[in-house]
Amino acid sequence: MKKQEIVTFKVDEPLFKMIQEIPNRSEFIRSAILTALDSICPLCSGSGTLTPNQKQHWQDFSARHAIETCDECNERHLVCLSRGRR
Repeated sequence: MKKQEIVTFKVDEPLFKMIQEIPNRSEFIRSAILTALDSICPLCSGSGTLTPNQKQHWQDFSARHAIETCDECNERHLVCLSRGRR
């Protein structure tokens, strides 16, 4: 088994009080981090902003794609304009 590393981070008092009640905080935090990492935007890597080059790539891509809201789940998603809409 590989050696595990210890990571620490600061939280405000309300969050600290909330996580104190969790029976296995370490497992909960690991699971939350893995879930969050699995949901990171593939374009901006979770930064919320695009570099100038990424923005140009996005503009090129978005000329052939649209952002629409799903009628079933109400989430936004990309639709390829060359395939027709569902």
